[in-house]
Amino acid sequence: MDALTLLHERSSMGKLMGPPPSPEQLEAIYRAALRAPDHKELRPWRFVEFSGDGLSRLGELFAEAEYREDPHVGDAALDAARKKPLRAPMIIAVIARVTPDIAKVPKIEQVISAGCAAHAILLASHALGLGAMWRSGKYAFDPTVRKGLGLEKDDEVVAFIYLGQLGGRHKRLAEHDIDAFVEHWR
Repeated sequence: MDALTLLHERSSMGKLMGPPPSPEQLEAIYRAALRAPDHKELRPWRFVEFSGDGLSRLGELFAEAEYREDPHVGDAALDAARKKPLRAPMIIAVIARVTPDIAKVPKIEQVISAGCAAHAILLASHALGLGAMWRSGKYAFDPTVRKGLGLEKDDEVVAFIYLGQLGGRHKRLAEHDIDAFVEHWR
């Protein structure tokens, strides 16, 4: 697949099945992620891989976050939180490992760099014939989840990328009017 086809055809895949990506596929995925733009070579990324029992442990962390937010939360909501990570055979949490007070590299630039690494994971996954979905939601910002993942004060969860084999149909890609997004200064 050529690069422009990859960029034009990549889409999120919500329905994912096992098995998880192979070690060879993961190596290719991480190699792509590590090519993200990186001002001053800070390498402001950290990846946490969840599979097997790790998915259940992440689900327990999500349930704990729900309970800490509302100690009166019902069992159904806790069960739903526990099941969220089980929607894919693997999840990669992409974390911006921010180095504060770096001259000419503000926090936002480091977070965006980690976002570029997350996007590279999506692109590499698509190129390898895998399905991927970028999710964040409230758990990415929850203090219980942040603590459970070992984040420092300035770190940010950029994405929970759900990975697996394609489990459904590719949805039709929307066509966008380029002129609606581009402003010309000539």
